[in-house]
Amino acid sequence: MSGNMTITLKIWVQKNVKTQGKFETIKVEHVSPEMSFLEMLDIANEQLMKSGKEAVNFDHDCREGICGMCSLVINGLPHGPDHSTTTCQLHMRRYKNGDTIVVEPWRASAFPILRDCVVDRSAFDKIIEAGGFISVTTGNVQDANNIPIPKSDSDRSFDAAACIGCGACVAACKNASAMLFVSAKVSHLALLPQGKVEKTKRVLNMVGKMDELGFGNCTNLFECEAACPKDISVENIARMNREYLCATAMFDEVVRQMNF
Repeated sequence: MSGNMTITLKIWVQKNVKTQGKFETIKVEHVSPEMSFLEMLDIANEQLMKSGKEAVNFDHDCREGICGMCSLVINGLPHGPDHSTTTCQLHMRRYKNGDTIVVEPWRASAFPILRDCVVDRSAFDKIIEAGGFISVTTGNVQDANNIPIPKSDSDRSFDAAACIGCGACVAACKNASAMLFVSAKVSHLALLPQGKVEKTKRVLNMVGKMDELGFGNCTNLFECEAACPKDISVENIARMNREYLCATAMFDEVVRQMNF
């Protein structure tokens, strides 16, 4: 077909958590520049299965840049070379005929590789679970004018809520830190009156769970922000640090008074 390309993939294959993985070279033919990156991987798997080989496993779901499942490091960059883009939104027109593309999973001890390019990101679920719920009354939704919120706060909260929990921030960080993810979840609620009731307990529990699960700390290289497909700002990390310090001081004061 006119305009189609042949691409060489060097893709990570690994049977399970306990086995040693390796890169396998696959030549993918009939790749249209209009295909998404995941569609190209579909073609690669079709060609593998037709030749009697096993397909390469990779995560995907919505393929619309919403769910964050398409967690691949492409030529060393989480989600690939395009800014503010998930892997499923990356198109093959970004590459040329004959290109070699290296594909591998997120690399973090908190994200063990289950098979090939599929990693276990349930650690993020555990962090969110540690944050708990918010104390709100049930019933009809209140009129918006009954809860005055400064527009700057609502905008920042909305921006933080855009985090899709894909884990690119962890994959991009040399320390495998989850600070950008956790700070987005903390900021989302800490900026709103509905989230202020449990904000002290929330930030202590979420940061504590993050450390317990083996994520690294932040050293302010900002690779997380650069890799984030939703442009989550590192200013959320500063906000979370402030929330954490205030919560720690409050907790220490309560303990001091109890022991007085």
